[in-house]
Amino acid sequence: MPLTTTGELVDRAAAAGSAVASFNVITLEHVEAVIAGAESVNAPVVLQVSENAVKFRYGRLLPLARAAVAAAERAAVPVALHLDHVQSDALLRQAPDAGFGSVMYDAARLPYAENLAATRAAVDWAHARGLWIEAELGEIGGKGGMPPLDAHAPGARTDPDQARAFVADSGVDALAVAVGTSHAMTTRTAALDHALLERLSATLDVPLVLHGSSGLPDTELTAAVGSGIAKVNIGTALNVAMTGAIRDFLAAHPEAVDSRGYLTVGREAMTRAVADIIVTLTPH
Repeated sequence: MPLTTTGELVDRAAAAGSAVASFNVITLEHVEAVIAGAESVNAPVVLQVSENAVKFRYGRLLPLARAAVAAAERAAVPVALHLDHVQSDALLRQAPDAGFGSVMYDAARLPYAENLAATRAAVDWAHARGLWIEAELGEIGGKGGMPPLDAHAPGARTDPDQARAFVADSGVDALAVAVGTSHAMTTRTAALDHALLERLSATLDVPLVLHGSSGLPDTELTAAVGSGIAKVNIGTALNVAMTGAIRDFLAAHPEAVDSRGYLTVGREAMTRAVADIIVTLTPH
């Protein structure tokens, strides 16, 4: 079916008291697994391509984006394409022609005033071209080679009053909030500040996004949705599933040289992970 947009899926999820699952993809196997997993539970899904993934692909956005669009258009469920954690204005400007309907513009590393100014400029440019845009306020950490962030450290969390001003002054369509998660966690041991999340949900009139969600156990994911999260970003969980399956396959088949053998089991493992996560986010 035709590509949908992240904004449409987020609005629909928020109205239903659920959250749309947004999965970061690096390879074609990631793309296929995310769509297959979503199809298996008959749910919409967002394919996310991060700036780091673009750097891995020799700095070229179009090869993976074109593959994702082609796969999405043949999916049996609604699929949106989202450009994630964009810090480069040059990359931002490639989004519309590459098939993306939304962008997460990431200036959170900057001091507040600079973050706001850069985000406002990105929002103005994106909205003029019909793009839905997400930003981040607070310190989620765990990306770009940074040392692991203590997600419970003073000052790391998103302040509700500051967030309200940031949303009003920047014009963003959604806000990623720092409430206890960290990117790139390989263990599911993170704990959310549910009281803060509920305050943010009550204070803000835009959808809230949870980054670093691979580090959360199922109970925390379910509670996050109940507290107002409408978009949940997942990346590392897919890599953990894929890598673990490939390791097991190669250990059992040391003679294997055909990449299709181990990529198949890796893709199947990611497909199961996608389905499980989507079910966790769906109200029962």
